[in-house]
Amino acid sequence: MNDSTAPGNVVLVHGGFVDGSGWQGVYDALRADGYNVAIVQNPTLTLDGDVAATHQVIDAMPGPVTLVGHSYGGVVITEAGTHEKVRALVYVAAFAPDKGESVSTLIADPPPGAPVPPILPPVDGFLFLDREKFAESFAGDLPEPQAAFMADSQVPWGLDALNGAASQPAWRSKPSWYLVSQDDRMIPPPAQRAMAERIGATTVEVPGSHSVYVSRPAATADLIKQAARG
Repeated sequence: MNDSTAPGNVVLVHGGFVDGSGWQGVYDALRADGYNVAIVQNPTLTLDGDVAATHQVIDAMPGPVTLVGHSYGGVVITEAGTHEKVRALVYVAAFAPDKGESVSTLIADPPPGAPVPPILPPVDGFLFLDREKFAESFAGDLPEPQAAFMADSQVPWGLDALNGAASQPAWRSKPSWYLVSQDDRMIPPPAQRAMAERIGATTVEVPGSHSVYVSRPAATADLIKQAARG
């Protein structure tokens, strides 16, 4: 139940290939400190659809919102964060596009020697990661059974979401925070740092894979609380 006396309202947006259940550790840490928390089960079919799903959740919150995105969820919050109730943005190992940029354009020219995410060729307009390489690339710091479950429960990621471009980046008008995952093999840490610097984010770095929000929920929640306090 939403509590208007809570220290803050937080909306969490997941990225591609996964669903909102990965936020449970962060959710629990924030709820323990009294925050109202809602998780968007964005379909990851199109950027417009994911922004609409996020706006619906924001509308239901009782006051100003700190909007958090992981991975592709960073594109969603960049677009959805212009909502009048959003007060701050938090990017967790996430894409932070400028106007006209999408995940597709941001990954088009990887740094020399950067690991290549094991994205399989699209089938019927949808993408998956190679299950055999999922753990190494996406969840290298999680227990093997947990990483295997994530690999086997992947959510199809639509090409229209991959190619969805930001139109009015919210970080240009809202304060931003960024958590860099130092061992990420999906979004190279140098690319994360460059995006964080470009958007003028308050930046924290922690050891962790692309699933840092799962493996390091306390550190992720701490940054979100910092953003919520302003």
